[in-house]
Amino acid sequence: MQMRDFVVRFAGEGGQGVVTSAEGLAQSSTQVGYHALTFATFPSQILGGPTWTQARISVDPVLSAGDDVNVLVAFNREAYDAHQQDVLKDGVVIFNSTEFEIEGDDRSFGLPFEELAKSTGNNRAANMVIMGSLAHLINMPQEHLISFVQERFNRGRTEDAEIIKSNIEALSLGRSHIAESGFSLGELAPPEKPKEQQVMIKGNEAVSVGAMAAGLDFYAGYPISPATPILLYMERNLVGKDRLAYQVSSEIEAITAIIGAGYAGKRAMTATSGPGVSLMSEGLGLAWIAEIPLVVVNVQRGGPATGLPTKTEQSDLFGCMFPAHGDVKIPIIAAGTVEECFYGAVKAIEWAEKYQGPVILLSEMALAERVQNITKPDLSKIQEAKRVEYTGSNGYLRYAGDELSPMPIPGNPGAYVANGSEHDHMGDTTHLGEHHVHMTERRFRKVKLLESDDYESDQTDNSIAILPWGGSKGPAQEAYNDLKKAGLPVSWYYTMFLNPLPPKML
Repeated sequence: MQMRDFVVRFAGEGGQGVVTSAEGLAQSSTQVGYHALTFATFPSQILGGPTWTQARISVDPVLSAGDDVNVLVAFNREAYDAHQQDVLKDGVVIFNSTEFEIEGDDRSFGLPFEELAKSTGNNRAANMVIMGSLAHLINMPQEHLISFVQERFNRGRTEDAEIIKSNIEALSLGRSHIAESGFSLGELAPPEKPKEQQVMIKGNEAVSVGAMAAGLDFYAGYPISPATPILLYMERNLVGKDRLAYQVSSEIEAITAIIGAGYAGKRAMTATSGPGVSLMSEGLGLAWIAEIPLVVVNVQRGGPATGLPTKTEQSDLFGCMFPAHGDVKIPIIAAGTVEECFYGAVKAIEWAEKYQGPVILLSEMALAERVQNITKPDLSKIQEAKRVEYTGSNGYLRYAGDELSPMPIPGNPGAYVANGSEHDHMGDTTHLGEHHVHMTERRFRKVKLLESDDYESDQTDNSIAILPWGGSKGPAQEAYNDLKKAGLPVSWYYTMFLNPLPPKML
């Protein structure tokens, strides 16, 4: 019987190509029509330390990294000892026989990764040796991997032909060596052609592309794991007329810079993690009371304090919804998949401009570093977020009314003070209680403008329901599907819009 999916875990030390191997397998598999998802965990240091990455390859869309490991690729003895117990009884262990040996284990096969790579003349081709051996285990045709290598390494360089040749040779060596051992997992069912074009992307990159598609003008960021890739992407791509991305000296400078940009009429964003949000709390309160549109992306990690910089956690929801002193309740969007990282960023920019205030987009380490195939977004259909701008004369009451009022752009008529103190309709400081009550109610009324009926539900008549949020969506959905198949009375609800929640969902 053909397999419909399988799980490979790569384990070793940082710098051994563990993450690259998993991502390469995932990318090559999706290139020929399979679905793929990766999960990576590594220490917060540049080199060394226990690292492992899991890739799940499937004929069907992948919801989670999977529980059972079909193949373990162990780069060193420590990795083998730590992970071999997770391999299924009929699974296979491929270990780096250049580094160590395993005696008396009939499901393990030693493969000299580095030696075989060196024999091709390309010392960096060890990953291809591994991929070739994995392809044999699941009976994946060689031409699929060759196509991947040709596309990956054809970069217009004079040495491309030689690099491609050596990598294809490495694939063949890996395949032939494990074929001689007699190991096999069976055959992976052939891929079903996707109805829509697929693209392989990480969560952080999806956030970046989504924000730019929504018309982002200005980005200020400070490096912090696991949000730094968003800063690096913006520095490379948010360029051109009236666009700017730059690295600041602190998270406090980041939040104040985007407050200034938002006040000046620009769609502005920063990305950070939990410690950065803590430092931005006063700035978020200022953006709330002064009604300045901006977006903060919080790529969550383990906490509190420095915590676990490179581990995933969902612990910042309330800290982001109520980040500042006083009556503040920030709108929250929480992405649950890599695809939602893209559309969540689009929506966050739109929300900020629509209600004229700060919005927080929650991601997390597992999503940020996940490689997953998604349906390629049609960027031509993404409309840039539009701000309601004031076009009248001077003497404008910026904060008049009960909900929303157009924003003047500095240098144009209608100049006002974006005041961090409580203020009246003009923006001038006031200490009158009735003004504070009115302005507080105004700010909360504006949040209601963001309400929608955008949520998922299934079998809603049951008394027990699964209601995940954020990155727990995929595993929860997989569990729900299993319960549903078993005939158990369970309901499903999900939305990435956590504040305000869709009223009909309640």
